[in-house]
Amino acid sequence: METATTPAMVTSLDSPNPSISSFNPNDFVVQFWGVRGSIPTPGKSTIRYGGNTSCLEMRVAGKRLIFDGGTGLRMLGDAMMAEMPIEAYMFFTHYHWDHIQGFPLFTPAFLPGNRFHIYGSIPPEGESMKKHFIERVLHPNSSVPLKGLQADLRFHELKAGDSMMLDDIKIETGQLNHPNTAMGYRITWNGRSVVYCSDTEHLPDGLDENVLNLSQDADVLIYDAMYTDEEYHSPKSPKVGWGHSTWQEAVKMAQAAGVKRVVIFHHDPTHSDDFLDQIEQEVQAVFPKAIMAREGLVVPIGV
Repeated sequence: METATTPAMVTSLDSPNPSISSFNPNDFVVQFWGVRGSIPTPGKSTIRYGGNTSCLEMRVAGKRLIFDGGTGLRMLGDAMMAEMPIEAYMFFTHYHWDHIQGFPLFTPAFLPGNRFHIYGSIPPEGESMKKHFIERVLHPNSSVPLKGLQADLRFHELKAGDSMMLDDIKIETGQLNHPNTAMGYRITWNGRSVVYCSDTEHLPDGLDENVLNLSQDADVLIYDAMYTDEEYHSPKSPKVGWGHSTWQEAVKMAQAAGVKRVVIFHHDPTHSDDFLDQIEQEVQAVFPKAIMAREGLVVPIGV
């Protein structure tokens, strides 16, 4: 059986198997719908990697899991329209704009018959996940009337460090180092694990134990590598304290945790396709099984 460590297990929209739906629904597969950080970046210099903000989908043992709701969520919603009625599980790392922008234009949420289980943390002063999500996350930022939300939305609160089961799928969480906090996720099924850590900033004096523990021996680590080390420590415009990490730190974490494959994710808005191509060459020189996240990328994890 092939594993996520072999190049054949990585495909994209340009390859003969262009969609997550091409795979057996009982497998474990990841598809990227938005890979950009901070703000959408449409334009001719971002065509190959994409300009939509954070959103990825996992199909695991017949269940559909969605992580974050950036502008990539709109495209995922359009793809879902052929599969109605839909039941899916949505997990949010945090509620900065680039992780929620797509929800007000997520068409399946406005149609009756669909069901979405929405998971995330709430701040200490929050009353409930539902109240926080509807009244504080969506209402002040939505471009459409939220009274049109006709799907069955079920809200669930998680705290960093919690774990839960969806049938035989295990979902673990961990605290990330990010302004206003964020939460990472580890999804394990049938002996295979994928870790999603965005947004997070590495520590100045050693590896972040929260991320290290969450990532231990994972098949795939999807890591916030928004900057290069040079950008992060730039004398003119340092990014220290901004809540994001570098591809060099992604490699350090992957090596220390024994990760089989690392995915460089949450690309900076100023990074063009050509710049990301250069980063890909540099990161693969030190970690050959690293790959760059791009819209449409499909990573099968296994059966």
